Amino acid sequence: MARAWIDDERRRETMPILQTPLDAVRRRRRSPLPGLGLTLGVTVTFVTLIVLLPLAGLGWQLAQLEVSDYLFVMSDDRTLAALRVTITAAVLATAVNGAFGLLLAWVLVRYPFPGRAALDALVDLPFALPTSVAGIALVALYAEEGWIGSLLAPLGLQVAYSWLGIVVAMTFTSVPFAVRAIQPLIEELDPAEEAAATTLGATRWQTFRAITLPQLMPGILTGTGLSFVRSLGEFGAVIFIAGNIPYETEIASLLIMIRLDEFDYPAAAAIAGTMLAVSLVLLIAINVAQTRLYRRFERGT
Repeated sequence: MARAWIDDERRRETMPILQTPLDAVRRRRRSPLPGLGLTLGVTVTFVTLIVLLPLAGLGWQLAQLEVSDYLFVMSDDRTLAALRVTITAAVLATAVNGAFGLLLAWVLVRYPFPGRAALDALVDLPFALPTSVAGIALVALYAEEGWIGSLLAPLGLQVAYSWLGIVVAMTFTSVPFAVRAIQPLIEELDPAEEAAATTLGATRWQTFRAITLPQLMPGILTGTGLSFVRSLGEFGAVIFIAGNIPYETEIASLLIMIRLDEFDYPAAAAIAGTMLAVSLVLLIAINVAQTRLYRRFERGT
């Protein structure tokens, strides 16, 4: 009797469990992430309102221009001068941030010293400081009567109200990108690899060039690229220290605002669209290059 009861229980355990249609629907609707539908909807709505709609508005303004009108706006001498001033200053600021950003990130990670935490926090100051306040502070420092400007004036160097002032402002506002992109990669470096290279007779420069630099290249590329894109669109800090002289120290962002004040929306859209296209192309190129560098590093070549 007991054996028959045990066999009956085993048969029940092995029998497939019957499911109602409602149970099947609930199982299909079950998501691995709770609230996925709600969070996805909020995310899409946020991106649409904050990113896609402004871009669509810019695209709509550009659509009002014919090719000849666009070329007329972009071939204007003042527009070309503003683009030249902006791009050249952004290139120099990016080069400075690439070199000193790597050095600063290396010091913050590798060398313990008093005040390191404070210095690390100061790196993010340009993110928290309003750009207009940064511009006023830079003018106070680099004007002829300022602390730094008074030291540079006897040497014949004028920073405030000149092209160099634009470079300084762009460097200040974009340096966190260069430092923060490289810093995590330095933290992940394996000191044993550097020690092994030294044991094999490699000099410090050979160790840095063959072991350290290839692992840091994705971060350097990302940091300098973001720094350049940030510098292209900088406005608040630059206009206070640049002087804003047409054909000399007038940046593209200021020219866009001037065209808007003149109610010349198509011209403003043409300049802004060009700047946006340059930034997008650069970001895509950075992502492609970064992916290739990671794959190359994983293959060990």
